[in-house]
Amino acid sequence: MLISTNAIVLSKLKYKDNDLIVKCYTEQLGVVSFLLRGVLKSKKSSTKAAYFQPLSQLQLSIVYKQNRSLQSVSDTKMNHVYVSLHTQVLKSAIVMFLSEVLSSTLKEEEPNETLFSYLETTLLWLDEQSEFSNFHLLFLLNLSKYLGFYPDTDSIDAPYFNLKEGRFEPNQYGDYSISGDNLMLLKQLLGTTFDALQEVKINSKQRQSFLNMLLLYFELHLGSFKPPKSLQIFSQVFN
Repeated sequence: MLISTNAIVLSKLKYKDNDLIVKCYTEQLGVVSFLLRGVLKSKKSSTKAAYFQPLSQLQLSIVYKQNRSLQSVSDTKMNHVYVSLHTQVLKSAIVMFLSEVLSSTLKEEEPNETLFSYLETTLLWLDEQSEFSNFHLLFLLNLSKYLGFYPDTDSIDAPYFNLKEGRFEPNQYGDYSISGDNLMLLKQLLGTTFDALQEVKINSKQRQSFLNMLLLYFELHLGSFKPPKSLQIFSQVFN
């Protein structure tokens, strides 16, 4: 079956001398992995290795076979050519970090067009911005909505947020209740759009603390999630 679909690259791995194994999040099929034979050798191939940078947005023609773990691609086109995501150091660090998070969290082999649209539009937004230091925080917080554990805001005025339960509470319970700067920033980001992010003023220490809290939140709600290996490099570059 030949299927044409938009796709976002999550990860790539060199296989043998000239092949790549690439995992993508596709609009039509959800998460799909591909074996791209000879892509590192053939200059004439329409499936060029340079297309498959982390979080690149592509249009793929897939030779799809239902029971095959690695699918084949018959044609590849760039859907969007990024201006800065793969060339600016800070944005490249964000791309590396978020691609690892998405590769770990997106497991479903079924379409979710709303989630795909979210990824597509937010990456294009980031590509165009000159102020983006808090982008990854709002990106991850909003991502939790599509993964099923977005914070319950019914009692948002309460003085604590329970990471394990995903809700605001009047009293502190156990090790997973947060308050202070992280609580204030959480409440602020819950009411913020990407276009208003530049109004959120925090320092690098606060940013790192909040990111660590978000990653713990993901761990508590996604059993298989582990902090990305690129976190240390990301923290050094970005802070």
